[in-house]
This record gives sequence, C-alpha cells and structure tokens, in this order.
Amino acid sequence: MKVSRVSVLVLSLAAAPVFASDLDLSLTNDSVKGQVNFFGNNSDLQLGAGYTYHEGSRHIGNIDFHAQGRTALGNLPTTAGIGMRGIVWDQDRADGGAVGLGGFATVNIPKAPGLSFTGGLHYAPSILSFGDSDDMTSLELRASYRVIRNAEVFAGYRYLNTELDFPSNPDVNLDEGVMAGMKIFF
Repeated sequence: MKVSRVSVLVLSLAAAPVFASDLDLSLTNDSVKGQVNFFGNNSDLQLGAGYTYHEGSRHIGNIDFHAQGRTALGNLPTTAGIGMRGIVWDQDRADGGAVGLGGFATVNIPKAPGLSFTGGLHYAPSILSFGDSDDMTSLELRASYRVIRNAEVFAGYRYLNTELDFPSNPDVNLDEGVMAGMKIFF
C-alpha cells in the first residue's frame, strides 16, 4: 500500500507545474522555500501552496487564497489581493498554525520595464491560531526584475513570527531573513 501512496504523491508533484501559473523558489541563510501559484495576474482569484524547510528540522507549509485584481497606486499599475494565508509548522518540541487575514500588492514601474515591488502582510490573532501558536504574523517584501518573458529574479525580506502558548518561550521567529530567489512563469 505504501508504494501506491508514494507513486500517487510523486505523480501529483510532477503534474503540479502543468496546472500552475508560476513557481517561486527562494533562499535565506537558514531556509529554503518553494511556492506554486495556480492562477495568473489576470485571474480574479489566486490560489497557492508552499513549503519551507528551516534549518533545525522546522517544517512550514502554507496555503493561500486571495481575491485579486488590477488597480493603480498613483499612476503605477498594481495587482492587489485580499484574502487569507493558512500556515502550519512543526518542529521537534512544538507545532501549530494559524489562518492569517491580509493581502498583497505588486507595483510595476513603467519607466523601468521588468522592475516591480511586492509586499504582503497576513496576521492571525489567537482566535484564528491553533496548536502551540497563540498568534502569527507573516510579512514579505521583495524587489523583482523580469530577466526574460517567463522568469524573474528577486531579493527581499521574509518574516514569519508566532507567539507561543508556553510562558518560557513567548515568541519565536519561525523564518526571518534577507532572501533571494527566482520565479518561473508557465
């Protein structure tokens, strides 16, 4: 039975890019993250899933669901989304998760074709947190440059923090640091 489960998992992961809009890979000094988004910027919805491995055997998974649309920030073309990010994490002595509410915005700079800036913020109070998490904040800022039509490189900052239910460890940064990566569009 294990062989068939593993085979289904491998085939599912291999088929994911067929249904994906983009694949995002990023690194910090202590972690590596992969993110797949299933709809493009022209869609009214965005659905994505990601996995982060952080040094020290910390595993972090996320599922994103946002309503998105095109707008303008001043005269700058912008794609914005409002929705939720579900995050689960696990390490040796603790685990937890949360459903954070928030959004993102990507601002394109017309005078510098290919250059864009993205910011995303999601927050989950204790009522939307579970396990050993009491609340959670997820922040990501990045500057991107589209090198070719279907690929871009980026650099930025990622911050994922949760407050724990334990009195001795009230706060832990699950993932934090300067990041660099690439995004491939399908």
